[in-house]
Amino acid sequence: PCPCGYRGDPRRDCHCSPIQVERYMSKISGPLLDRIDIHLEVPAVAYRDLRSARPGVSSAQVREMVVRARRIQAERFRNSKTRYNAEMSHRQVRTHCRMTEEAKTLLDAAMNDLGLSARAHDKVLRVARTIADLDAAETIDVAHLSEAVQYRMLDRKLWR
Repeated sequence: PCPCGYRGDPRRDCHCSPIQVERYMSKISGPLLDRIDIHLEVPAVAYRDLRSARPGVSSAQVREMVVRARRIQAERFRNSKTRYNAEMSHRQVRTHCRMTEEAKTLLDAAMNDLGLSARAHDKVLRVARTIADLDAAETIDVAHLSEAVQYRMLDRKLWR
């Protein structure tokens, strides 16, 4: 994100200075960003890529994964007012977000290196739990956690 809107665009050059980008990004307060679960930059798609016959995951396959993940969550929260991972309290996060030792090490490193807040910590774990559910995994592993951490892009001030 930048004032001109072309930062990272493969077809157009961004002429914004680092100071302009920082000023632009500072309009979104840290506490507000902290309340957003997923921070994601979506690059422009080139026309040739739209026309590509490269097979990907079909909508039907994605739907199947989502339905399965929602069933897992329904079972997990069957005796609770909570319905989805995104609604988990801190206590529920501690109960339902079991991780491998490697994932715990990665989370510690991410918290320290990225300076994530306690709120961001729980958001990362909720997203990682959802990614693990999509993968039908009982335990959050390094792949699930690293993907969830990647969705906290704006915490890392990548615009510098």
